[in-house]
Amino acid sequence: MRRPRPSLRAVTGEGGAPSIAKGGKRSTKQGQGHRSDAAAGVCYTYSAKRDAGSPAREGKVITSAPTEPLFLLSFHQRDALAAATERAGWTPVAARRSDGLEQRFLASGAAIAVIDAREALDAALDAVRALADPAAASGSALLFILDRAELPRLAEVHRAGATHYLAAPFADDELATALRFAARHAERAAAAPDGTQSGADLGWSWRSGDDAILLTPALAALLGASERVALPVLWRSLGRDGIRAAREGLRRLRGGAPATAFAHRSGAVRYVHHLHRRDDMLVGRVERLDTPGARPRKRRDRLTGLADARDARHWIGERLRAATAMPVQPLVLLLVAAAQLETVNRTYGRDAGDALLRAVAQRIEEVLGTVERRLIARMSGSEFLIGLTEATLDEARLLADGLAAAIARPFVIAGHSIGLGPHIGIAVAESTGESATSLLRRASLALGQARASEYQPVRLLGAREEDEAARLAALAVDLRHALERREIALLWQPQVAVTGGAIVGVEALARWRHPRLGELGAELLFAVAERSNYLAELSEHVQRRAMGAVAAWPAALSHLRVSINVVAADIARRDFDEAFLRALDSAGLDPRRVTVEIVESGLIGELERAGALLARLRAAGLRVAIDDFGTGYSSLAYLKALPLDYLKLDRRLSQDIVGSARDRVVVRGVIEMARSLGIAVIAEGIETEAQRDALAHEGCDYYQGFLCARPLDLGGLKALVESRRS
Repeated sequence: MRRPRPSLRAVTGEGGAPSIAKGGKRSTKQGQGHRSDAAAGVCYTYSAKRDAGSPAREGKVITSAPTEPLFLLSFHQRDALAAATERAGWTPVAARRSDGLEQRFLASGAAIAVIDAREALDAALDAVRALADPAAASGSALLFILDRAELPRLAEVHRAGATHYLAAPFADDELATALRFAARHAERAAAAPDGTQSGADLGWSWRSGDDAILLTPALAALLGASERVALPVLWRSLGRDGIRAAREGLRRLRGGAPATAFAHRSGAVRYVHHLHRRDDMLVGRVERLDTPGARPRKRRDRLTGLADARDARHWIGERLRAATAMPVQPLVLLLVAAAQLETVNRTYGRDAGDALLRAVAQRIEEVLGTVERRLIARMSGSEFLIGLTEATLDEARLLADGLAAAIARPFVIAGHSIGLGPHIGIAVAESTGESATSLLRRASLALGQARASEYQPVRLLGAREEDEAARLAALAVDLRHALERREIALLWQPQVAVTGGAIVGVEALARWRHPRLGELGAELLFAVAERSNYLAELSEHVQRRAMGAVAAWPAALSHLRVSINVVAADIARRDFDEAFLRALDSAGLDPRRVTVEIVESGLIGELERAGALLARLRAAGLRVAIDDFGTGYSSLAYLKALPLDYLKLDRRLSQDIVGSARDRVVVRGVIEMARSLGIAVIAEGIETEAQRDALAHEGCDYYQGFLCARPLDLGGLKALVESRRS
């Protein structure tokens, strides 16, 4: 008997999506293209035309999530290189400085890092050395770009850890080809020893209204099919039991479940399809639970005899697939790094370094002792991985403390006593949808945080924290376009005289009007800019916008001063004062109306030079304010070294004025100290009349906060000022 053609209802649409099998015109294939999504393991197709049953999208190019991320570091040509990689079909996460490089790379989710060594070869080599271990652990590729004149140093590039290179100058198609080679390397590194791809590479997607399902290249190759398969054909391939299970899974999605799964068999192999909705798309990630044939031979690290990185990834993938089929204790990974290995190699020779690595491996095995159901592997360099399948999180923490203590004990190598600094990152598989790549990446992120901490050699990173890091990395990609598209807007928060209530000035506050996420505040905006190395560009953009806006204000607002924020990256520019004054002159804004507000504590190492620069700005008529006073130990140093006109109390300090007696004593002391130095005090975050009155009693000069107004657009500010006057 012929099976009825199935349909999906209300699975992916908004307010009732169409079924898969629908009437009307069939969608065309004009303008068709596709991309793969490394995070979800699925392929997306877009077309310039859709069928007549989708009026909301008719005549538009359909795009979904961004293309695959690509991390790049370029000291002198960041923007040009980022644009070239975009033309090649990637989404660049671009950096200009190597600060926090490992963390930024891992948070980007990229499988390829591009290091541009043009005009900065030694710095680029240091960057590759920093990324070599985490890239090897996660199976990523490192593409090194260098000038042709530097080709004699290729051996050094290889020793540093690069997997590919490209000589400049090069054309766009040469760059695109080099990236494809690097992508193939990353795909093969993520493959299991038997040649099958990890679960993250097997997947499919279906967009509401399509009559075909799109397969990832790995799944298409596994099934011997094209990447675009007619829906009824693929549906029938599930078999009767598989169709029944799929219908049940779709019913759960219709019932409101955010994600679900169903399983079916194909010969001796069992597959689990993990389903979730993404906008108007249904996405399936496929887990292959058992592989026919003999178990592949284990691979061993030649130096230590432990499992190597590829076998470790296969071991993790097997445990994750087993947990999908039958939940067990969570899989816990401990990524262990021994610091100072390169110093040992340089000081005592590579033989001593190799002996040291073998000694570290031996101590790790001694600490684990008779622990069962575990893995010990050398991932790369001085990084070792411990995998535990039946351990609680408390047991993993205890084991990590023991490992750190063991590695911290001095080693005696070739008659020398050598001390190593241990760092350990911990990651736990928190869902059945986890992949070996994502779990290893989270362990690497945790290890990077442990390395960055002076007092915490062991660091646990949960999926929620990883998601936040990934969110910031995605926003960093968007920020570069936000500046071009003028998505950064300005609002104005009034500054009010405590006695009398007159509005005497405003602070210019940046807002990011993100096309998908809505309005994002200045704190998040500048945090994203700092991690993506766009801080100086963003700061300059906001400053120029504020100057031009204030210069064009109507006469009713011409008496107001404006506070414009300046960050440490600005002060670090030796010509900043000259450029700032030129911008004021170009905008036609009187410097006497402007207050430069320093918003970062990062000046503490440059106080003498910063003081001289700010003094030159004051000599030109500007005033200077220090923001968030009372939040750090550097505050008193600022008062002594910088030429200040205003001190802005941090909002928590301001609100303490109505707290305990001890709180009031602290606030009173700060205000008295500022007034004795001839510095006016502005209290931030004032929300109640009681706070304002208490500050007035202590001698505070001005306040800003919701008691007067939230940040306002120009129309709101003008109306407020006029109402106060009347």
